[in-house]
Amino acid sequence: MAEQLSPDLRVNLCGVLLPNPLVLASGILGTTAELMERVAKNGAGAVTCKSCGPEPRAGHPNPTVLDWGPGLINAVGLANPGIDEAVEILRETRRRLQPLGVPLIASVFADSVKGFAEVTRRVCTVPPDLVELNISCPNVEAEFGRPFSLDPDAAAEVTRAARAVCDRPLLVKLSPNVTDVVAIGKAVVAAGADGLTAINTLGPGMVIDIESGWPILANRVGGISGPAIRPIAVRIVYDLWAHLRVPIIGTGGVTCGRDVIEMIMAGATAVGIGSAVIQDGPAVFSRIAAEVRDYLASHGYASLNEIRGLAHARRHMEP
Repeated sequence: MAEQLSPDLRVNLCGVLLPNPLVLASGILGTTAELMERVAKNGAGAVTCKSCGPEPRAGHPNPTVLDWGPGLINAVGLANPGIDEAVEILRETRRRLQPLGVPLIASVFADSVKGFAEVTRRVCTVPPDLVELNISCPNVEAEFGRPFSLDPDAAAEVTRAARAVCDRPLLVKLSPNVTDVVAIGKAVVAAGADGLTAINTLGPGMVIDIESGWPILANRVGGISGPAIRPIAVRIVYDLWAHLRVPIIGTGGVTCGRDVIEMIMAGATAVGIGSAVIQDGPAVFSRIAAEVRDYLASHGYASLNEIRGLAHARRHMEP
């Protein structure tokens, strides 16, 4: 009897080889080298640090995260130690991840174009394997994410400034809170982005305690993530890949192997995991990787390359 070969889960993300497509999304367990190493040892194909900015930032007061059932709502508010401490954390994380063969993605944010460029320049001294520009977090005031993520010109300006100082593959994380996400994607790719991350949280939304009448989050509103937003994320990945054909980290509500397959068929190169880590712990990566491998084997596929963008091919087969 011929031996059945195990499907190849490796993916090439902007020239960086990942052992599997599962990426720890920014904002989840990405605060210390120890936590990111733990995630890598539990089967992640790459890890993204929590977004770091120019200065230390306390974020919003508790409560900041709520599991409301179909997903999470959060208003952490980009809490981070500032770029000086973040660079040291990233250096230690890189030292721990390199023997494991798991790439490191540095996520950065700022409140100005100049700030984005400076934080990007600093993180590139580590250096990480890739850099992700977080222009789309909804948990900040208007002078942060809103102008950059919602306007093609502003998004392109930030990307262009970061590109000028970044010698690593550059990703831009897009917001779902726009009417034409393809226009934003085209703008940042034209400005020098090598790939995209889609999507950030949806919203902001609100959950109210009906016994007290108070919104549960101290910030009152927060970004929505988890399974409730997955169909929106899949549609955006599909639209972006149809028009741009650049590497995409498809992120939004992925909890199992079938969700990963769906994202890859929409066109994603890799798949971000966020809320599922909070709900199931770091072991979620090894479970989902095994489910993806089982799906490929049971359907006769040798690698993820054979199903990437399959939904687009099927569309063209329609009468």
